[in-house]
Amino acid sequence: MNRLADATSPYLLQHADNPVDWWPWCAEAFAEAKRRDVPVIISVGYAACHWCHVMAHESFENEQVGALMNDDFVSIKVDREERPDVDAVYMTATQAMTGQGGWPMTVFATPDGTPFFCGTYFPRPNFVRLLQSVATAWRDQRDAVITQGAAVVEAIGGAQAVGGPTAPLDAALLDAAAEQLGREYDEVNGGFGGAPKFPPHMNLLFLLRHHQRTGSARSLEVARHTCEAMARGGIYDQLAGGFARYSVDAHWTVPHFEKMLYDNALLLRTYTQLWRLTGDPLAARVAAETAAFMIDDLGTPEGGLASALDADTEGVEGLTYSWTPAQLVEALGEDDGRFAADLFAVTEQGTFEHGTSVLRLARDVDDAAPEVAARWERIRARLREVRDTRPQPARDDKVVASWNGLAVTALVEHTALTGDPVTAAAAIRIGEVLAERHIVDGRLRRVSRAGVVGEPAGVLEDHGCVAEAFCALHQLTGEGRWLTLAGRLLDVALERFAAPGGGFYDTADDAERLVTRPADPTDNATPSGRSAIVAALVAYAALTGETRYRKAAEAALSTVAPIVGRHARFTGYAATVGEALLSGPYEIAVVTDEPTGDPLVAAAHRHAPPGAVIVAGRPGQAGVPLLADRPMVDGRPTAYACRGFVCERPVTTVEDLVGQLGRR
Repeated sequence: MNRLADATSPYLLQHADNPVDWWPWCAEAFAEAKRRDVPVIISVGYAACHWCHVMAHESFENEQVGALMNDDFVSIKVDREERPDVDAVYMTATQAMTGQGGWPMTVFATPDGTPFFCGTYFPRPNFVRLLQSVATAWRDQRDAVITQGAAVVEAIGGAQAVGGPTAPLDAALLDAAAEQLGREYDEVNGGFGGAPKFPPHMNLLFLLRHHQRTGSARSLEVARHTCEAMARGGIYDQLAGGFARYSVDAHWTVPHFEKMLYDNALLLRTYTQLWRLTGDPLAARVAAETAAFMIDDLGTPEGGLASALDADTEGVEGLTYSWTPAQLVEALGEDDGRFAADLFAVTEQGTFEHGTSVLRLARDVDDAAPEVAARWERIRARLREVRDTRPQPARDDKVVASWNGLAVTALVEHTALTGDPVTAAAAIRIGEVLAERHIVDGRLRRVSRAGVVGEPAGVLEDHGCVAEAFCALHQLTGEGRWLTLAGRLLDVALERFAAPGGGFYDTADDAERLVTRPADPTDNATPSGRSAIVAALVAYAALTGETRYRKAAEAALSTVAPIVGRHARFTGYAATVGEALLSGPYEIAVVTDEPTGDPLVAAAHRHAPPGAVIVAGRPGQAGVPLLADRPMVDGRPTAYACRGFVCERPVTTVEDLVGQLGRR
């Protein structure tokens, strides 16, 4: 009996009609395996995953495969986005056994959850043979299977250990990390490494902050060139905005077409900060379009943001997004069609499959003459209309707490520079969803869908990203409730997730026990839980003046510092927060009756050092510690710039404030 029909996860619901007797992740599934004395198959994936769909069509929808799985196994389907703790444990096992990981992830385990054989995607013939071999081994070589499992658990326990070497994350380590990224940088195409190439958003945020602190031209150029290359490539949706998950090649031409909320949130921050530091019009446009994509295409009726758009459309990857020259002419007419083919690098040979091309921006439009820019906008709008008539990719509409937290912080940072009421309102709506639906009995839940909160508990990443988002909303609105909510989440993290020696586990001490307790310090597709909680602790300490939160942040960063020095590409968010700590971070308070439009507020946001917190409001405004006991000077709006709670003299002119912020 397939038990997925009542799941809240869109990924699990995709498998609700399989002939496999799927269980969701639950204690009852393991109890059933123990009762039947059979091994467990743990199949992990997510709704927007292309190869997850392929394996589902080839194997899980096949009656023969379903019969084999039902006869000899208990099969458990897991949404990795809903249960990142489960995913982390078994991904570590998969990497330990195979040297690589990915999704779909296929794990064979004993009835107590101990993994003994792991892999990823298997074509159906291989999967059938594997099922038969594992079933035979379980019957005839049980001792060897159990011994193998014990060895795997020992290996992954060491990989997830806490309490290793520590060191201060100082300027020398951050400078070395920036230098390492400069050496590993792809000078021709931008980014790091070869194919597949992922957008290195957290590394770029770090490099931008490093440039601001040190004046490093190299750090700025690596970030600027990579941002331009991505924005001009096929990985960026040239019609609707928003970035795909990664490029299958080294030059950003053909994407893996899924669009993830977390990538776009982090890239919105990156392009916003690049624009702030350089005034680059391409960065300004891409930031605005990415924010609009997130709000328009991922917005849910309840006010949150959906997780992803699928890689496939009707089982075909890229069906919605690819074009031929003839299709451009059909949509636009002969003249505009030829113009668009040249502008978007669409050729008869094609860059994708079957002679089609993914749109890239081959010409400069951001500094083009007004008539060229107007023609480009008209063509984009028409192609978007035509594309909207095509079959569209499915949407994974679950709301993930941490990813929505990342989105709030990004939208607030964009609002701070633009004053856009649309992005401001969206950030507040998302914050309300997180506060009202995801916090249950004082504890954070990871997911909701259609307004209904799910059962999975929030992991460390959720607490960090949501607490940082609440700190951002406090700065945006001047409302004390957001700061109070952030403090409560951080107190839970310090009480329930803290590990000896200053580190953190990814799961709470009262969470479901897995075969090992994950504690991954590295930043990958999203910030690690440790980096996320440190970012929130730093912001909260600066906003409240409560130094114990800063001390906790410094201790946690010291557990990551040795990795920053050796593996800069996998510690981007930790290094980003490290730059904020090294810079201060500055606490900037602007006392004014009209925060919106006040030139001092605008100057603070434009010129703030890395990681600064900025609040604006009336003298002594309730719930805003940084405005306490700070009067206006001579009845004029007044700025107070402080670093480590040591303040410069209050100033009333933009020139004086900019001068203070430039003296670091």
